[in-house]
Amino acid sequence: MGLQMSVRASKGSQRKERALDGDDGEDLLGDSDDRQEDIARFPYVEFTGKDSVTCPTCQGTGRIPKGQINELVALIPYSDQRLQPQRTKLYVFISIFLCLFISGLVVFFLFPRSVVVSDDGIRVVIVTFDRNNSRVVIDMTSTLNISNSNFYTVSVDTLTSQVQYMKTVIGTKQMNNVSVIPPLSEKQVNYTVQLEFRGALNYVYTFCTMPSIKVHNIVVFMQTTVKSSYLGHPSQNSLEAYRYLDCGSNSTTYRRPSLNH
Repeated sequence: MGLQMSVRASKGSQRKERALDGDDGEDLLGDSDDRQEDIARFPYVEFTGKDSVTCPTCQGTGRIPKGQINELVALIPYSDQRLQPQRTKLYVFISIFLCLFISGLVVFFLFPRSVVVSDDGIRVVIVTFDRNNSRVVIDMTSTLNISNSNFYTVSVDTLTSQVQYMKTVIGTKQMNNVSVIPPLSEKQVNYTVQLEFRGALNYVYTFCTMPSIKVHNIVVFMQTTVKSSYLGHPSQNSLEAYRYLDCGSNSTTYRRPSLNH
């Protein structure tokens, strides 16, 4: 009997303690909610002590002025993903490769190549006799082949030619602004030099008009200089050749130079 009463009394006391604990927990939860609301209502206050300094950015207000948005710099942690290199080596390699490739193309296309000038022989020979002065005049038309192996236009500025017979100058010719050679192409240039045999060379008149000789060949020495320019780069080509001429009659046949010097 006494044992049963003591058990019941202990159970009753345990129930009361649980009830009290429940009430205390609810009070604590209610107090925490009230504290959060109070903290939210409480404005930002910067407590400056003896060794503290007011933040120069917000001046203790906790807010950044709109006028300073583009002037301020945000600090990013070193571990931020945005600071991690993303295929940096690949991008650097591609950039270097493109620079080298473009540089190579520029050098390949703009590197100056030599202009090739070759003698293509005599085209036309017209002979005129001055019987009163025992003089022979020959109009000799020659052809030059000019090749441009560059990827840009070449300008042929001047063409100068001098013809000698027995070390005596018998004719000269100079042409300016001769022609323009397109890229990667070849062009022919014709020029005529007038040769005159007179004075100490009047014996040529006798030789050229001698009827007993069927072929009246004479040998002349010709020097030709071609000056060209491209991309501000001057170039000069010189040609020297010995040529056979038939001074007894006119000729319009194609003749290549027989002797070169």
